[in-house]
Parts: sequence; structure tokens; C-alpha cells
Amino acid sequence: MSDSTLTTLTTLPASAAIDEAIEAVEAAGAVIIEDFIDPGTLAGLWADLRADLERTADGDGRLVGEKTRILPGLVRRSAHSVTVLRQPHFLGAARHFLQRPVRAWLGEQRIEFVPTIQLGISRAIQIQPGVPVQGLHRDDTAHLRTHPGPESRVQVMIAASEFTARNGATRVIPGSHRWDDERGPREDEAVPAEMRAGSALLWLGSTYHGAGANRSDGPRTGLSYALDLGNLRQEENQYLSIPLDVVRGYPEDVQRLLGYEPCPPMCGLYELDDPMLLLRGKA
Repeated sequence: MSDSTLTTLTTLPASAAIDEAIEAVEAAGAVIIEDFIDPGTLAGLWADLRADLERTADGDGRLVGEKTRILPGLVRRSAHSVTVLRQPHFLGAARHFLQRPVRAWLGEQRIEFVPTIQLGISRAIQIQPGVPVQGLHRDDTAHLRTHPGPESRVQVMIAASEFTARNGATRVIPGSHRWDDERGPREDEAVPAEMRAGSALLWLGSTYHGAGANRSDGPRTGLSYALDLGNLRQEENQYLSIPLDVVRGYPEDVQRLLGYEPCPPMCGLYELDDPMLLLRGKA
């Protein structure tokens, strides 16, 4: 199937195999996973985030659009983020697309390095009634990536409230992850990722997407988390965003996803050693 024939997004149940989700992303650059998180986790996220989100001012049209609220640092604000970071389709896709071996010479020896992955962003995005469409874009622009080329980001947008074409569901251009940098996106190529609360859109950093216009009478809220290559600078500075005592309270695998793991061959060291030693009080 050529890129030009892709006009829909695949929707998979939560029971789908990880490989099935990866295959859908390989084809279209994105996939919808129904019931990505369980109702208890969604309710817990709302309980932890609602008050802060209600206190967040609308954007002024510069970094944050008008009538749009963005609440960063979800991992700091809610321990329910652990469930998101461990979600099998999310983690499995990130490992598949990002942790590709890189080979390099050290003298006469050929060495293979496998990059780590780390949390790039965790933020709530709420668009109010009257918000126009967001310009279609690629999120790996944050890393100044060129295309075609290796992927640097795998991202999810969890529907904290129902996503519909009317209330501003994220729009995606299926197959656009295969485009080069000379081809620009067109509005008539984008399709809305309609999904019920608790489901999620999973996509690659190279896939063109953007929020839709909210023509409804209520807000549309999504929770977005991105896993990035471990050798790139995180879009949100997790080391300043999340206090060390909060980080120490998380499981080790989540601590590593927050960036407290060196990326081969030498990125992210602390005193020329593993930063996990600092969390364990051994540094």
C-alpha cells in the first residue's frame, strides 16, 4: 500500500499484541489503542490533575495557543503516570522504533551501542470551545530531525475526555512519517483520531498531526507523554521538574525512563558514573 492510499487510522483493542500495534504504526505512522489505560487510572489522573488544570491560565498565542491550557510535569503531579509509562503498547513501540543498534569503530574494533529511551514530555492539553485548528506539524522538530531518517520520539495522547471531530480530536496524516522534508502537509489529508475517554493515539515523532478545531460547547482534554532517544535533550527538563525525593519514590524502571540512566556510549553520566547510584545514595 502506498502512502497516498492511506486515509484511515487503525483502531486496536487493548488486548491486541504489541507487534500488531507496531505493524499499524509502521504502515500509517500512528494507531489508536482502545482502553489504553483502565478506568481507575484515568479517574486517578483526573483526581490528581483537575485542580491544577483548572487553575492554569489560557495561553496567549505565543508558546501556548489562545483558549488552550497546557499543564506540564504530569509525572511530578500524579503517580498514576507510572501506569502510562509502563503501558505495553507504548513502551513496546518506543523500544522497537527508538532502540535501534548503532555501530561504531573503536580503534580496530567494531562496537554496537543500543540507545536508551527517556521521558521527553508529560503534559495535559485542554482546548476550549472556539479554538481553531492547530497547524499540522511533526513533533521531532524539537530535535531538529531531517527526513527520511531514524525516529527520535514515540508519543501518546490519552483521551482524558472523549475525542470527536467536533470537539478537536487530534488530526493525523496517515503515512506522513515516510515523507521527506520537501513535502508539506495539507488539511484535506488529515483524519481525526476519534476515541472514547481512556483510549489513546500512539504516533511517531515524524508523523504530521495537530489538534482539531473545538466547535463543541465544552473543553477537550488530552494527556500526552513522549518517549525520546536517550542521547537527546529532553523537551521538558525532568531533573528540575521532578524533585529528587519524588523520583526516589518511583520504581527503578520509571527512574530510568526519567533520564537517570546513562545512554551509551557516554551521555548522562554523573561524576563519570551511573546516575542511578545517586538515587540509591551511593554517590
